[in-house]
Amino acid sequence: MAAAKTKLHPVVAAVTARIVDRSRATRTDYLRRMDAAGSSGVGRAKLSCANWAHAFAGAPIKDKLTAMSGTQPNLGVITAYNDMLSAHQPFERFPQVIRDAVREVEATAQVAGGTPAMCDGVTQGRPGMELSLFSRDVIAMSTGIGLTHDAFDAVMCLGVCDKIVPGLFMGALAFGHLPVIFAPAGPMPSGIPNAEKALVRAEYAQGKVDRATLLETEIASYHSPGTCTFYGTANSNQMMMELMGLHLPSTAFVHPDTGLRDALTAAAAQRAVELARTGKSRMADVIDEKSIVNGIVALLATGGSTNHAIHLVAMARAAGIIIDWTDMDQLSSVTPLLTRIYPNGTADVNAFQAAGGVAFVARELARSGHIHSDVTTVMGKGIAHYFQEPVMLDGKLVWRDGVVESLDTTILRPASDPFDHEGGLRLLQGNLGRAVIKVSAVKPQHRIVEAPARVFDSQEGFLAAFKAGELDHDGIAVVRFQGPRANGMPELHSLSPGLGVLQDRGFKVALVTDGRMSGASGKTPAAIHVTPEALDGGPLAYVRDGDVIRVDAETGELHVRVEMHELMARKRARPTESQDWGYGRELFGAFRAGVSPAEQGASVCFSGLHGGGKPEIRDVSDPNWVNAAVDA
Repeated sequence: MAAAKTKLHPVVAAVTARIVDRSRATRTDYLRRMDAAGSSGVGRAKLSCANWAHAFAGAPIKDKLTAMSGTQPNLGVITAYNDMLSAHQPFERFPQVIRDAVREVEATAQVAGGTPAMCDGVTQGRPGMELSLFSRDVIAMSTGIGLTHDAFDAVMCLGVCDKIVPGLFMGALAFGHLPVIFAPAGPMPSGIPNAEKALVRAEYAQGKVDRATLLETEIASYHSPGTCTFYGTANSNQMMMELMGLHLPSTAFVHPDTGLRDALTAAAAQRAVELARTGKSRMADVIDEKSIVNGIVALLATGGSTNHAIHLVAMARAAGIIIDWTDMDQLSSVTPLLTRIYPNGTADVNAFQAAGGVAFVARELARSGHIHSDVTTVMGKGIAHYFQEPVMLDGKLVWRDGVVESLDTTILRPASDPFDHEGGLRLLQGNLGRAVIKVSAVKPQHRIVEAPARVFDSQEGFLAAFKAGELDHDGIAVVRFQGPRANGMPELHSLSPGLGVLQDRGFKVALVTDGRMSGASGKTPAAIHVTPEALDGGPLAYVRDGDVIRVDAETGELHVRVEMHELMARKRARPTESQDWGYGRELFGAFRAGVSPAEQGASVCFSGLHGGGKPEIRDVSDPNWVNAAVDA
């Protein structure tokens, strides 16, 4: 299956070529390592008899008999199941669906390991949020631990939410010599409208409604198994996994606990087995420079999460690919905005799916030349596979072409008539450093703010000042010491209601921070991920109350109206509160000490290679080596 031949947009072509050139050394090294790891053959050939016996000691007799042949694929499952995340609760029963499915094709499947999966909705504004970003790297490491048993010929990753999918992605790429398929659980049914939820939150922030009313609203919004229905980081993950070729087509937004969802999970497992048998579509080949660009463009075209300005950098680096915010900014400048999904509109992902969903987005971006069509996917060669959608007919899973015209142009539009002629992400830079801003939900009249700074060293300080009525004027809230080295870079979503209220009162307001906003950040301008961060001596550490700051999303300016020699001559501010102990934070001191800057992915997984320089080339041990002392 092949897409119609379309000329690639020149900016997309140029950015891709620059990424290829920049990544040449690290990508070559990565592929060399994957080629070496893949030379060991399948199943039994990798392990001694004693090793293999241990691997299947707890398996049912039927699976032991299949495994003993030494020729049938064994599928390793990495699951992020827990009951804490509504999006991950359905994964409890997925392993059995997978085992049953692969037995039908004479293969075996094992849960190779589990990963942590924290809920940002529970930890927002709490100390646990300071472990949120670091959990991504822990998930990558946990994935590596599960797969390092080396007893697998293909992999399935079960994950949906914020840091979980990026972490699974990074960890699985360390085993990129294997085919890897990601299987989501799907969104919960729609609850109360997202705009109504946002209104109640704003009213609560102003003391207009009580906590009981707020709780009732939140429960009505988050009410069943499945992903939260707004377009935050979790659902942005799912969009990208499809456009990067790691899902079965149009899998992302099918509801859990349906026959179609179970059929898709079973089909994904059987497809992974088929890829193991044919040796096709290993993850190292699916994820290349072109697919990374496709993922970025898909994010931009749908107004997706700002968290991926960090995650995508780390995800790409795991495949030896070096990207930066300039790449994202230039792609954003030419990417048509095709969707209006909350917080960039009023609709949720269920309405988006009904209007045409991912299949429509994929076709439009390919047709307009904004994504690479000649990519490798888990379905085979070409992005055209992702123009299809699944249905159940007479109890069987079949594929059909997706809609060619949007069924609701208030939610989903073609590339020829987009909501905007650029994506939702822009680069800001100036004497305060480099940052990103999401403007897809910010009205044009709010995109330029020049006002005096009010400086806070914690989000609690901002909230206290807001409640005291101290911020009822034009101003730019500077919230510093929120970077990865300072405190793990927690999301500052709790600031959104207050900032929104101030803007609605007619004040010109903005946020400047070395921290993160929520992936669902909305209507107020926020210069986030400022690098270098304050704790590293970035200029934010020298800003004082009253300094005039300009945030200009139109020109890409982030500037304090103070001469640099004067600014840097000031006494450097230090964090005023201890943020390195309690609630498990004391366990992550090494992460804070070793984490890379935000624009380099805020990761501890690539120590020594943050700058993208030429890697140290070391010999790879022979993966075919067998210890004769333990092999019977």
